[in-house]
Amino acid sequence: MILGIISDTHGLLRPAALLAMRGANIIMHAGDIGDPQILPQLKKLAPVVAIRGNIDTAEWAKDLPVTATANAGKTKIFVLHDVHALEMQSATAGFSIVVSGHSHNPAERIHKGVLYINPGSAGPRRFKLPSTVARIDLTCSPWKVEFIDVSGNDPRPVDLK
Repeated sequence: MILGIISDTHGLLRPAALLAMRGANIIMHAGDIGDPQILPQLKKLAPVVAIRGNIDTAEWAKDLPVTATANAGKTKIFVLHDVHALEMQSATAGFSIVVSGHSHNPAERIHKGVLYINPGSAGPRRFKLPSTVARIDLTCSPWKVEFIDVSGNDPRPVDLK
């Protein structure tokens, strides 16, 4: 069971990001989509769970939820755009993974047994941060999180440590 995670496309779905999402069983888009054509392209690869980010204010985005939940096999996942808006105690109860975006900074951490993951920004490069997405192999124990640089023509694994 492979979970593909993308965020902050800001209207740009890079070919390398699409390549990096191939083979995912489910794709999470953590908001700031920016263009209504992005989600249909991702849906050609796998089922998509997408939420609205702070830039998703156009009419097409109004039906997108602000948060979402999903199951990937036995794994319960909570998705929101800005992790700082999360009420840690109540919202994460029963979830194994929390996916967020917004900061454009790829990161992973475990807090009280919950994996918090931000795939970074897959869209236009902002600040001095890399353009990245993430994949999680949920069949491994512990889970294997892979960050992938999508700034070039071919996706490349990135070591953030």
